[in-house]
Amino acid sequence: MKIFTNTSMYIKKILLVIGLLLVVAGGIFSYHTYQRIFANNTNFDTKTKTIFIKTGATFDNVTKQLSPYLKNVEWFTWLAKKKGYASNVKPGKYVLKQGLNSNEIVGVLRSQNTPVTLRFNNQERLENLAGRVAHQIEADSLSILKEFKVAAFLEENNLTEATALSVYIPNSYQVYWNISPTELRNKLYKEYKRFWNEERLTKAKKIGLTPTEVYTLAAIVHKETVKADERPKVAGVYMNRLKRGIKLDADPTVIYSLKKSANDWDKVIKRVLLKDLTLNHPYNTYQNAGLPPGPIAMPDISAIDAVLNYEQHNYLYFVADVQNFGYHKFATNLAQHNRNSAQYHQWVNKKHILR
Repeated sequence: MKIFTNTSMYIKKILLVIGLLLVVAGGIFSYHTYQRIFANNTNFDTKTKTIFIKTGATFDNVTKQLSPYLKNVEWFTWLAKKKGYASNVKPGKYVLKQGLNSNEIVGVLRSQNTPVTLRFNNQERLENLAGRVAHQIEADSLSILKEFKVAAFLEENNLTEATALSVYIPNSYQVYWNISPTELRNKLYKEYKRFWNEERLTKAKKIGLTPTEVYTLAAIVHKETVKADERPKVAGVYMNRLKRGIKLDADPTVIYSLKKSANDWDKVIKRVLLKDLTLNHPYNTYQNAGLPPGPIAMPDISAIDAVLNYEQHNYLYFVADVQNFGYHKFATNLAQHNRNSAQYHQWVNKKHILR
C-alpha cells in the first residue's frame, strides 16, 4: 500500500513538472509569436520610408526591397505568408512609418497604396508631356505617348495629333503611382471635361472659339508674356486681329516653326530674324492667316482664362518694353508700333543678341 502511494506521488510530481514545462514553453512560444506580430520591426531613422513596388513584383522582390528597412526580415516574411500577402503582392507607393510592427507593415502593403501628386505645365509637345509625366509615375514615356496618340481616342474626341495636347490642362492631379497609361489618359481627359465647365464653354462660344482654339491661342499668349496680369491685354490684341482678318504675326509661332522644321526641340532662339518670318511652315502666323494647326505649347490656366476674358481695346500691335522688363508697349497703328519696335531693336543690338 505504501509502495503504491509513493508511486502515485511520483507520477503526480512528474505530471506537475511536465505541466510547468508546458506552461513555460507556451509562454515562450506566445512571447515569440507576440514579438513576431507586434514588436517594432522598422529599421530606419527617418519618420517615414517610402517604398515603390513595381507591377508584376514577386514577394521575393518585395522582401529584398524591404530588408534594409526591417529589424527582422523573418518576422515579416512569416506573418506575410500567414496573412496571404505573399501570394497577393500589390504594386504601388507605400509609406511606412517608423515604429510599425510586422502586422502593421503587412496591413500597409495590403491596402494603403498612396497616391502621388502629378504635376505638369509649360510642355511644348505631347512627347515632352509624356516625358514629364513618366518621371512621376511607373509607366515609361513611350507607353504614355503611345496612349496619348491612340487613333480611336483622337477620333472619338474630334482631335488630331496636332490638337491632342489641348486636352491636357496644366495642374496638379492625384493619381496612383502604378496607374496604367490608358487610365492616366482617361483621367486627364475627364479633368479636361471638368475644366471646361458651363461657364467657360459659354465664354468660348461668346467669343467665337472652340475650347481647342482657345487653348491654341492661349499657348501663344502664354509664350508672349510671362506676366499673368498682362495676358488679357495681349489676348485682346490677337482677338482684334482675328476679328479683322489680320494675320497674327506671332513670334512664338515662328520659333516653333523653326524648331519643328529642323526637328531640333532643344534649340534656343532668343531673337527672331526677318528672314525667319518668311519660313514657309503651317505654324508660321506671319505666312498663314488665323490660328496655327494646334497649340505650340501648353499654356497656363491663367493664359486660357485670359483668352476667355480678353481685354476690350483697340490695340493691334505690341512689342517688348525695354524700360519695364517683362511687359510690352501696345499700339493701335503701325506707325506707333514701328516707333516702339525701333526702341526694342536698338536695345537688342546694344546687348549683342544676335540669335
